[in-house]
Amino acid sequence: MNHKQQTSKEDIPEALRDIPTTPTSSSLNPKLVILGLSGLAIIILGSLGIMRLMSSPSETNTVSVEPTPSPSPTPETVENILGHLPYEEADPNQLKSITNDGRIKLREKAADSFLKMQRDARESGIILNPISGFRTVEQQEYLFFEIKRQRNQDTRKRAEVSAPPNYSEHHTGYAVDIGDGQVPATNLSENFEQTPAFRWLENNAAKYSFELSFPRNNPQGISYEPWHWRYVGDGESLKTFYEAQQLQNNASSEDNLVN
Repeated sequence: MNHKQQTSKEDIPEALRDIPTTPTSSSLNPKLVILGLSGLAIIILGSLGIMRLMSSPSETNTVSVEPTPSPSPTPETVENILGHLPYEEADPNQLKSITNDGRIKLREKAADSFLKMQRDARESGIILNPISGFRTVEQQEYLFFEIKRQRNQDTRKRAEVSAPPNYSEHHTGYAVDIGDGQVPATNLSENFEQTPAFRWLENNAAKYSFELSFPRNNPQGISYEPWHWRYVGDGESLKTFYEAQQLQNNASSEDNLVN
């Protein structure tokens, strides 16, 4: 017998015997091979997906989303309570007295204009007697709610002759109630239109930048008030009255179109 053929396992050095031999393909479990290949495929596909996301902008980034703008004020949002428009209360520091006792006040420009109108009217024998000027919201609250209670008036009926608090032109310091000093019985009544004072105002008030606030059949639906006049002789007074009035008219027109 050949010597090489007789060599046993014990004749192989121990260091070499401890190295495991690589299994052949025939010794591998088929299920494990399939699972391994599947896992490898998932890893490869996942890597490709990540690389694609990193190399090209995402769909979210390419779509521009316009922010929804906040709705701007429209005529429909203009407040109106029983025909009355809202007005801010004038700063007391901007008021000037038009009576000797300091009780009745208007904004300074309105006061100066009224006093001149009053002087000029007196030269014609007409006495323009101021009855009411600037009013606070608190004073208007009393006039509206307390007088309404005393007279047992319906709210809508009361609003025809008196504005709710925060809705009176008297808050602005531009409005003044005028009576005839020679016919005081007509104060704050429609009969005032029959007085010399009213006729003089009709012909001359515009020269002093005063106008009648609530003529007959006025669009606000307020009762005719021949005694109630307002100053519109500067930019602030024009804006105060005509801007609110215009917005309200626009809102009414749009309502009519819709209806």
